[in-house]
Amino acid sequence: MAAAAAVVALACVLSLVLSAQAEAPYRFFDWEVTYGDINPLGGVPQQGILINGQFPGPEIDCQTNDNLVINVRNRLPQPFLLSWNGIQHRKNSWQDGVSGTNCPIPPGQNYSYHMQAKDQIGSFFYFPSLAFHKAAGGFGAIRINSRPRIPVPFPPPADEFTVLIGDWYNTTHKALQAMLDDGKLLPSPDAILINGKGPGSANFTVEQGKAYRLRVSNVGLRSTLNFMIQDHNVTLVEVEGTHTVQNTYTSLDVHAGQSLSVLFTADRPAGGYHIAVSSRFTNHTLNSTAVLRYAGSTGYASGPPRAVNQSDVDFSLNQARSIRTNLTASGPRPNPQGSYHYGSINVSRTIRLANSAGQVGGKPRYGFNGVTYVDADTPLKLADYYNISGVYRMGAIPDAPAASHSGTQNGTGADAALKNATAVMDCDHRSFVEVVFENSEDSVQSWHLDGYSVFVVGMDKGAWSEESRKGYNLVDAVTRCTVQVYPRGWTAIFIALDNVGMWNVRSEDWVRRYLGQQFYLRVYTPTHSVRDELPVPTNAILCGRAANKSRLPFSQ
Repeated sequence: MAAAAAVVALACVLSLVLSAQAEAPYRFFDWEVTYGDINPLGGVPQQGILINGQFPGPEIDCQTNDNLVINVRNRLPQPFLLSWNGIQHRKNSWQDGVSGTNCPIPPGQNYSYHMQAKDQIGSFFYFPSLAFHKAAGGFGAIRINSRPRIPVPFPPPADEFTVLIGDWYNTTHKALQAMLDDGKLLPSPDAILINGKGPGSANFTVEQGKAYRLRVSNVGLRSTLNFMIQDHNVTLVEVEGTHTVQNTYTSLDVHAGQSLSVLFTADRPAGGYHIAVSSRFTNHTLNSTAVLRYAGSTGYASGPPRAVNQSDVDFSLNQARSIRTNLTASGPRPNPQGSYHYGSINVSRTIRLANSAGQVGGKPRYGFNGVTYVDADTPLKLADYYNISGVYRMGAIPDAPAASHSGTQNGTGADAALKNATAVMDCDHRSFVEVVFENSEDSVQSWHLDGYSVFVVGMDKGAWSEESRKGYNLVDAVTRCTVQVYPRGWTAIFIALDNVGMWNVRSEDWVRRYLGQQFYLRVYTPTHSVRDELPVPTNAILCGRAANKSRLPFSQ
């Protein structure tokens, strides 16, 4: 008996050791968030948000399934949160870093995010999610590399470069927020930054004949940006964690909140070339450049790069339709991405979301289906977890828009009254839903869903109808987390709701998002099992009506 017990004990120990050895690596980051003077456009310095003294912030470079522990010390005089654009937080919306899931980090305190790059690869970014902090910086790149055993569908490049592009205001973020609070809309942005620098200031060095990867993210506040390399073609290879069909382009549109990767070969005569970024679909076009220089060359980038028709919607729409999933490529798991036949799954629910523009109390507001979002005094995820009533309204947003709230000419909406609500839409875990974003305005819209990658099955100009489904791509639609909707058009997505949690659905136009164009999707299961969702973290900050609650897991 004693020998048998010893064998069992030894087996248990070995099992624990093997489990520990099999666990993915941990990567630790210690970040201090401060204000500091930045001067990206020359002239008068402005107040920016720095992370460890850097603008943009430090890059997160990790690998599929790595565990990330990011300790954020808030040295700002205001509450602060970071969110992770495109990180899915499997079973763990506690780490999403938006006001509906997390209590803010108070001034002078810290919070450690504990999250995993579970079953993901690709190019993403992080950003500050509270107030109008995003207009001051605090953003940075995230790279999730494939595990060594998983083949990548292109030869290793000689090097990789991060390219963070975004529109920028010379005005401070506090002044911009005050304008919005006073009921004023913001003017056009002042410039475009490339890696936190103004026109002509960023530079990249390459060697003749070698191939390079650029990871491009639009971290700006509102503008669609076109990206090109003078006299070079680029090959698209990845979009927000999906290996794509490797089409070649002369330029690519990157909408607000989107990320992608391209390859290019330094096969032109040695010299200097522009990396050109310009705004699209705006009344006032902004242009910026960085310098791509061949090693050993003393030549300067010559002449302005070829211009793109900034108002050509058809060009952008056709380009977007050409972006498809590479079905022969392996993903984070050793399974072909095309083995999941999303086109043969029955849709259990159709949700139509029309962007709404109008007024509340005489001030501009934005929303979905006639409802504009109002922040609660308690994170919705905490209220849901602790069964605190009265914090949010379930079902406040209908599954389809009323005719009078489907948007208005030019987004002014002076005759449209929107309803205030802390809106949550309920969905069943493991359901498969169709969502149609409808845009009746004259500007491009950009929408993001936290916690998921979605199948972009269709987009077009005009009004969506059930007949539109006949044109859906049910074979190799690209999967991504941020989708654009063209003026007077629609975009349809399929979502496999396999990630329990409270997830933010938002406009990536930060003015519209700040003024209410967002809500939360509650993916729910009654089982309350760690198989489906992790319990509240032991280090969770509790605030509002949850301030005195216990941090014990729900199983207890």
